[in-house]
Amino acid sequence: MKNILLTFLCIWCASCHSPAESEDEAEEWSDMSVFHLPTQWETQDGDTLSLDDLQGNVLVTVMIYTSCKVACPRLVADMQNIEREIGDRSVKYVLVSIDPETDTPERLKAFAEEKNMTGKQWIFLRGTEDDTREFANVLAVKYASISPVDFSHSNIISVFDKGGVMRHQMEGLSVNNEETVKAIRKYAAL
Repeated sequence: MKNILLTFLCIWCASCHSPAESEDEAEEWSDMSVFHLPTQWETQDGDTLSLDDLQGNVLVTVMIYTSCKVACPRLVADMQNIEREIGDRSVKYVLVSIDPETDTPERLKAFAEEKNMTGKQWIFLRGTEDDTREFANVLAVKYASISPVDFSHSNIISVFDKGGVMRHQMEGLSVNNEETVKAIRKYAAL
């Protein structure tokens, strides 16, 4: 399984450097789709979701944890700024917890309400430790527990086209999101 995942990741990364320019070309990349990951997630509403349930939507994803006091609040603000800039409800903003033990559906829902991220475009997910790590590997997000309540983690926002192929990544906090917005508009045909 790990060899298959590594092969998938290597091919996936190669696709990020030469994105398809048309829908016809996107079909060539369908084997690179994140929708092939056999993972199950729990939403902030307690529903079960597979990534392929999101097929047909442009996805903007980030990995956070709700008790973070430093980087995650900034990543959340970046996601909110991008969402305001896009203004289209067909784009889904997916926030995946790197702390599934703490971030229960109830906690994710309370966090979403506190941050005013309650529309249908906002999806908060928690999975098993293995599924979370596998998804992080696909996104090239690194994280590690540094105490019982803190994690060190990458600050990356990723954009997936409607077929689940990663097309853009933005690394950093409070960086200019112009290229990310441009990528979302391109793949959402806005």
